[in-house]
Amino acid sequence: MAKLEARGVMKAFGENAVCKGVDLNVDEGEMVCLIGASGSGKSTLLRCLNLLEPIDDGIILLDGEDISIPGLDPQPVRQRIGMVFQSFNLFPHMTAVENVMLAPRRVRGLTRGALLPEVTALFERFGLADRMRHYPDQLSGGQQQRVAIVRALAMRPEIMLFDEITSALDPELVGEVLDVLRQLRAEGMTMIIATHEMGFARELADKVCFLENGIILEEGPPDALFANPKRDRTRAFLSRVL
Repeated sequence: MAKLEARGVMKAFGENAVCKGVDLNVDEGEMVCLIGASGSGKSTLLRCLNLLEPIDDGIILLDGEDISIPGLDPQPVRQRIGMVFQSFNLFPHMTAVENVMLAPRRVRGLTRGALLPEVTALFERFGLADRMRHYPDQLSGGQQQRVAIVRALAMRPEIMLFDEITSALDPELVGEVLDVLRQLRAEGMTMIIATHEMGFARELADKVCFLENGIILEEGPPDALFANPKRDRTRAFLSRVL
């Protein structure tokens, strides 16, 4: 049984159909990279999987249970499926550690003292121990994005979704954020990553899905998909970005 599964997921905004029947299986511990042009549906699909957007049709299963039922409380699901966005969304008036502690204190009901050792360990894991007391405007873009990842991990999610998390960064800062994803992969975190970083997807993904016009047009192991794509559209896209 897949850890997370989308079957025929459809999502439209008014007359604009963005997801047009997406089928996706993600196994436990698997890293899946979503590639495709801007507007192909990658970000919307991630937001649907995290229940940030209600789907119009289809079904989303987490450990075999339907989480897309209308009226379902999304909060327990979002505790299990963390998400990190392109924009860091850190509160500017709070230090890095205060940003990270906010949601776990509210949702998990933990005191600051009880949470501090766990959060400190997360900052140390990702090379941010000396930045815990800094405010966002005292951090580089790469450091802010790593804090955003730590904030999501502090909720102890089973799955992590990453939406173009390096797109807003200067090129020299991209590597430090991708290193965090490498570490999470080595630790067995289940991940779905929308990315334009083709070299990263080719190196580390277990499966790469090419989205075009709201559907997954082609998917497969990175070596096969990048070296020998079966669809003309996949070949055309890769010829532009590689």
